[in-house]
Amino acid sequence: MEPPDSHYVDAAKGWCEIHAFLEAEAELDKIAPNFRAHPSVLEVRSQVCANLGKWDGALDIANAIVTMTPDYASGWVYKASSLNELNRHREAYETLRTAAERFPSDEIILYDLACVCCASNRVDEARTWLVRAIEARGDGVKRRALEDPDLKPVNAKPPT
Repeated sequence: MEPPDSHYVDAAKGWCEIHAFLEAEAELDKIAPNFRAHPSVLEVRSQVCANLGKWDGALDIANAIVTMTPDYASGWVYKASSLNELNRHREAYETLRTAAERFPSDEIILYDLACVCCASNRVDEARTWLVRAIEARGDGVKRRALEDPDLKPVNAKPPT
């Protein structure tokens, strides 16, 4: 993607960094129609939709990212997050399981699987995914997990 469209994407990313999502959306709306489905545009638009609570839109965009770039792990994470926020937890779990098969060492996918399992009271399975996430990324993940309220069941229940 060439300027000025690449500049609009960069500006939208900048707005997102300071949590000015309406401004980011306005920048994305300036992009030429033939580039609006570019993966980098979709990624920022997904972030905007998610932060504005437009979960149906975020899911549509995440589905497009997964379809267009199935080897891009973040698309799967966006899809699962959107499903989770739409209270479609089983689908979020299935999406993350599929993603874990494709990306077995992606700590975000593994960590998110642990969180989804905790929400479904599958604490032993959550612990397994969390251990894999820690193995993939190390102590940073472990420290984050200890402070994460979504993983409280794992931290409170001793292993069986």
